[in-house]
Amino acid sequence: MKSLEELIRELPPELRKEVEDFVRFLLERRKVARGKPLRQSWAGALREFKDRFTALELQKKAMEWRDD
Repeated sequence: MKSLEELIRELPPELRKEVEDFVRFLLERRKVARGKPLRQSWAGALREFKDRFTALELQKKAMEWRDD
């Protein structure tokens, strides 16, 4: 079985450029995906409603608010 490098060398120059562009895209996408920490700025945002609603009701209400 041929290595990836060998297969790429068999391609015409314009297709090698496409492969290079795609690899760069994948690397950049991976960097962006790994670079963003999980935001939890919403934590505690519904605290004022804890005595009026159950956790399930709060989840449903939060989904309604998110859709607005």
